[in-house]
Amino acid sequence: MRIPRKAEALKERISATQDAPEQPDPVPTADTKRKSPSRESLRGLDWFAFFLGDIQTGFGPFLAVYLTSEKWTQTDIGLVLSVGSIAALVFQVPGGALIDNVRSERRAAGGAVAAIGASAFIIAALPVFAAVAFARVLHAAGTAVVAPAVAAISLGLVGREGLSPRLGRNARYAAAGNGTAALLLGACGYFWSAQAVFFVTAFFAIPAITALWYIREAEVDVATAHGGSSEPEASSVPAGLSMLLRKRAFLVFIAIIALFQMANAPLLPLVGSELTTRASQWAVALIAAAIVLPQIIVALFSPMVGRLAKRIGRRPLLLAALGVLPIRAALFAVLDGAVPLVAIQMLDGVSAAVLAVLIPLVIADITFGTGHFNLAQGVVGMSIGLAAAISLPAAGYIADTLGRPSAFWWLAATGALGFIVTLTLMPETRPKEEIT
Repeated sequence: MRIPRKAEALKERISATQDAPEQPDPVPTADTKRKSPSRESLRGLDWFAFFLGDIQTGFGPFLAVYLTSEKWTQTDIGLVLSVGSIAALVFQVPGGALIDNVRSERRAAGGAVAAIGASAFIIAALPVFAAVAFARVLHAAGTAVVAPAVAAISLGLVGREGLSPRLGRNARYAAAGNGTAALLLGACGYFWSAQAVFFVTAFFAIPAITALWYIREAEVDVATAHGGSSEPEASSVPAGLSMLLRKRAFLVFIAIIALFQMANAPLLPLVGSELTTRASQWAVALIAAAIVLPQIIVALFSPMVGRLAKRIGRRPLLLAALGVLPIRAALFAVLDGAVPLVAIQMLDGVSAAVLAVLIPLVIADITFGTGHFNLAQGVVGMSIGLAAAISLPAAGYIADTLGRPSAFWWLAATGALGFIVTLTLMPETRPKEEIT
């Protein structure tokens, strides 16, 4: 009698299992579907950041030196630089929107680098106003696309959880590229000519594009690279902007970065003028040191910033970057001497190391799931350009009328305001899954 009962119970269990509704498999998320990117792709992104730093360095102070050697007037130099600055402002938001709507960030970045390289070649080959003005516009357009493209490729390659250390690595290689290019291009200008600087800059586009092509396109998740949209599809820029501008954290972050740029952008030009006045024979070397030394600090500490952002959050690091700035400006106001000024400028490396990682990282936090990560980068980039455009002439006017110490104190007050806004209004944006 016992065996039939067991058989009957087993039969009932089997019947109940067969009649139960089948549970669907859990839908895989972007993170569960993600495989670790290949070493080849990661190395390709490393060297792309390095050579991109090389290319962008050529368009810094070398342009004014080259145009002066070609007998341009200071008025014409100022005009052509203004053309580039205005174009950079105009292209920031469209550049970010473009990256949000392409299916291949890698190809978009390659086209942008080619445009930047072509602009350097045009400047070297045709140093006339119309050609250089066109080249400046072309350079602005390429930069407006490639800057968000690098962040998008990084996000699409490693995902949200791996973004902090990846951005730290990007910043290290970009800073190394900037420093290497500054030395190499400076040597080209010294031993050959200022024109050679731009031919070499144009050449740097070739290894940059080569490095980009080592990144396997299949490993870059397009939806993740756009900030979480399900599919890359054309979207209205006004609608995207409306969505972003309703986010309080995004508005506060824009204000913080704009205040930082207003305080930071005029510091190096004012220091350069001070160094030229106090040590004219060594001014060029001292200014070069003031540029290169902070880049060394960025290269050394950016990866640590990426790790700390994941461990302790974004807000403490933002406070550190914003807190260093007014201290630096105040020290410039009270200390004299060429060597102390260069030493103080090294503090810029602290802020630069933090913000090189945190600007795209905080934007990724705030825009997660919206599909407008790169559009938001364009908005922040435009606010940075506007802040510099306002602050540079204002600081120059204060320095001319009240003296350089007064200008430094004004910049210190502006930086302190940015710190206060961060302390009182900026929320922590670190995602919950990163909190351990």
